[in-house]
Amino acid sequence: MKRKNKIYLFMTILLAIFYIALLVILYLSEHTDNNSTIRSFGDAIWYSLVTLTTVGYGDITPSTPLGHAVGIVFLFLSAGIMMTLFGAVVSFITSEGLPLFLLGFQREKNWYYFADYGIESNTLAKNIYEEDPNTIIIFGEKREEQMEFPDYPCFFINVSPARIVAHKKNIGAKCKFFLMKENDIGVNIRAIDLHTLPIEVYARTTNGQDHLSGNIKFFHSYDCCARQYWHTNPLCNSENTIIIIGFGNYGRCILERAILTNIISVDQHVAYHIFGNAEELEEFLAMHNHLHKVFSLNKPSETMDSLIFHKDLWETYHMLMAQADRIIICPDNEPEGWNIFWRLHSYYRIQGHIHLHSNRKAPGVSYFGTNEEIYTPDHIMRTTLNKAAITINEIFCKSVSYPTLTWEELDDFHRESKIAAADHLLMKVRILLHDETITELIPEIVEKAYKEYCETKKSKDMEDKYRRLDHARWLRFYTFYNWSYGSVRNDVIRQHSMLCPYHKLTKEQKKERDAAWELLGSIAVELKKKQGY
Repeated sequence: MKRKNKIYLFMTILLAIFYIALLVILYLSEHTDNNSTIRSFGDAIWYSLVTLTTVGYGDITPSTPLGHAVGIVFLFLSAGIMMTLFGAVVSFITSEGLPLFLLGFQREKNWYYFADYGIESNTLAKNIYEEDPNTIIIFGEKREEQMEFPDYPCFFINVSPARIVAHKKNIGAKCKFFLMKENDIGVNIRAIDLHTLPIEVYARTTNGQDHLSGNIKFFHSYDCCARQYWHTNPLCNSENTIIIIGFGNYGRCILERAILTNIISVDQHVAYHIFGNAEELEEFLAMHNHLHKVFSLNKPSETMDSLIFHKDLWETYHMLMAQADRIIICPDNEPEGWNIFWRLHSYYRIQGHIHLHSNRKAPGVSYFGTNEEIYTPDHIMRTTLNKAAITINEIFCKSVSYPTLTWEELDDFHRESKIAAADHLLMKVRILLHDETITELIPEIVEKAYKEYCETKKSKDMEDKYRRLDHARWLRFYTFYNWSYGSVRNDVIRQHSMLCPYHKLTKEQKKERDAAWELLGSIAVELKKKQGY
């Protein structure tokens, strides 16, 4: 017990003893006096309460000198007690007491606790509440510290996560806890001992790590932005030249998602031109030193995709800007992005689309990556994506004859491999339905795509085409993480027997590529359930 609590307890006990002593003195001095109306201990208590609360009915009064003295003490105490009671009530209402009391009536709801209140926290909390009104939003700081208040129901309670968890008393779903500042897991006092609590923790990070311990998961806001971008603006068959200006956190993640997701044909030859700081470009190539096996580096190709890194100024490439099918402007500094956008419009002949990363919305501008788009439950908690990845693993386990691992047994890398396969689902739907306008997975469309897959794969050539396409995607993923070919799979040295051209795979290895396509059937069923079909 804290020292402050011990002092409060000692003072409370002392005050109770003093009060009882006064009652005893009052009773002993009055009950034998014939003129007194205080004849019992109960009468003494009633008199004390009437006096202390300043009600003063006058039905009972002391008659002895000692009784009058005790009455005077009660009169002096009454003002202090009333002020104390009033202060206690005000303190209860303005501190954590009242919110915690009200929370006690809503334990069966889903509790979401944010360590701090900020733009990102507010956006995610608002999106959570809109998706699930049966939600309690809790911010772990004092309300009076805020200039503006949310327009959805929430609590500001400056208490620790452990106290919130204890207050929920294991009723309903586990609490979900969010650290929304970058790399906050190592510095925020609220993060201490989170791994010991029965909660789900989501912490924002600037690296690509996915897990720290069993209940702590990381999310990467720049990667969320890149996922959202390619999901709403997928690669089209007509695009051969894509320019990325800015290679900080956003630009790097947009390129990474393009490498892992933008596979729409085994014959495609898309050239990605990347403009950025020379040191950042060199660091990227040094880290991913196997990319030359699946990409043409710094040289356009007619047979494969190419990655061309420019260390000089983009301003000097007038012809390239004019020929580009798409220009993505994404420096980490948003005003700099707007500056690039206006200069392109003012001084360059542009035929393709310009997409600008911006939180500012302006008419006539194709922007992406607003807080409202990025900080959503599906992006941060990846519920839909993870569920699809788990289903892929289940389908894969059933389709092969050798022993495999369940989702819980997979390490982070192999989980990410299944997630990358799930990320490619939208592309598969667009390929199957020959419709490049599809940007959302809805039940009717996914079901139609799956039926098309089941029908067309009856042709051996089409089945082979689908497998080749997913093998190309799979090769990119493993190569991106610096795996290489080995006659025997060895996870320690990152070697795999399937990291070879498609025609060299065994019949069973080729069949493994069906799992990601077969997932469409399961996804269609799940989407129907979710929408109440």
